[in-house]
Amino acid sequence: MKFAPEGYPFIIFFAALSGIVFWMGGAGIALIPLLLTMFMFYFFRDPERTVPVGRNIFVAPADGKIIVIKDLLETEHLHKDVKQVSIFMSPFNVHVNRVPCDGKVKSVQHVKGKFLAAYKDEASIQNEHIDMVFETRYGDLLLRQVAGFVARRAVCRKSEGDVLQSGERYGLIKFSSRVDIYLPKDAVLRIGLGDMVKAGETVLGEIVGR
Repeated sequence: MKFAPEGYPFIIFFAALSGIVFWMGGAGIALIPLLLTMFMFYFFRDPERTVPVGRNIFVAPADGKIIVIKDLLETEHLHKDVKQVSIFMSPFNVHVNRVPCDGKVKSVQHVKGKFLAAYKDEASIQNEHIDMVFETRYGDLLLRQVAGFVARRAVCRKSEGDVLQSGERYGLIKFSSRVDIYLPKDAVLRIGLGDMVKAGETVLGEIVGR
C-alpha cells in the first residue's frame, strides 16, 4: 500500500510515542498511541485508481459524498456560469485529491479563513481554502480544497504551469474536509446528491456533442 508523503511525520510521531509509552508504562497504556499510529497509516493511504478513459469526461477530484450540486455564476476566478459539485470527505475516506481531466495549472491561490464544519454551505467561501484554476480543452475549471473544523491544512502539490493528466494526484487535505469543483455549464452530470464517489475513478459528468 502506498501512503501520502504528508502523512509520514504523523506516522513517525505516533509510532515513536507508542514505543516510548510502551517502554515507560507497558503494553496496556501504549494501546492508545498504537491505535493512533494504525489510524494514521489508514488515513494517509494512497491507493492506485483505475482512471476511466474518455475524451469528454470529468472524474471525481476526491473520495466522499456529494453534498452540493448547483448552477451559479462564479465571479472570483472563472467569471462565468458553471456547475458546482461539492464532495465531503469524512476521516475514513482517502484524502488524496486528483485532477478531473487533462489540463494545465493556470494559478494556485491560498486563501486564509475560518474553520467551519466543511459540510456547511458557507464553508466553501468562508473557510480557509486553496483555489487551483485548471486550464482545459473545455475552458478553465476551478478546484477548491476547503479546510474543515478538523482538517485545518490543505496541501496543493502543483504550481502554475504544471501539465497534468486525468486522475493524476495533485494534493491532499488532512482529516475531514471537502473539495468543490466548478465544471462547465454544459456538462451533463452522472451523479446525484448523496452519491458516494472515488477520486480519479468515478465519472462526475461529461461534455456531450463537442
